[in-house]
Amino acid sequence: LSHMSPSSTTDGDTARGDHKPAQTPQTDLGPSPDDSPDTANNSANVTKSSGNQVAADWRGRLAEHLGSYTVEAMRDHAAALLADGDRLAGLTAATAVTEAALPEREPHLAIHDGFAALLAALAGTPNWAAIYVRFELGLLAELGFGLDLSHCAATGSTEDLAYVSPRSARAVSREAASPYKEKLLPLPSFLLPEAGEKLVRQDILDGLKLTGYFLQSAVFAPHNRPLPMARERLVERISRQAE
Repeated sequence: LSHMSPSSTTDGDTARGDHKPAQTPQTDLGPSPDDSPDTANNSANVTKSSGNQVAADWRGRLAEHLGSYTVEAMRDHAAALLADGDRLAGLTAATAVTEAALPEREPHLAIHDGFAALLAALAGTPNWAAIYVRFELGLLAELGFGLDLSHCAATGSTEDLAYVSPRSARAVSREAASPYKEKLLPLPSFLLPEAGEKLVRQDILDGLKLTGYFLQSAVFAPHNRPLPMARERLVERISRQAE
């Protein structure tokens, strides 16, 4: 899931209108600073809310050119969430993190599919916040910074996994973590394969703390950038509900 980037390389005939690339459904993450004036004009009739699903036709002589888009709205996800501030904050945070984390002009179909699953959860799943955390875990994995939550890094045990090492990004059992658990990140049980159905707000906050730490340290800090403010606002909203 990326900015509306070219779906195929076009030649001079395409630029003259002799050929037309197939429409590619995408999720709008907001206007890009690289968008051309033609793009802005063609998008005038599209609701530019975060998370909108659109069909975009790109035309240009070469793939590295700015070109121009013809954009057609397909579904306005944000409008459907206006009555629920928490879910709308989740959508805004997800689009902000995705846009800021993914490199331009690189296809990431796994993230596209994961984002589609998150949109479906935001539309009506009670535990949408847990799916949001899993989406960020998937984003980390897609970028090459996946967490290993399968077994304890110290003992190899798969039982009672309760923490994650910030250094190795691997799970640690409660017993093995006992001497230095203050230095570890809590691992919410809903991220484990045998997770139960019970879920509390603190579990979500622990999950957001976990993914936020690795997003910041592995993805944003190397570029001297903070986590998007939209994500911070989501954490604040959930924190207030947990008090």
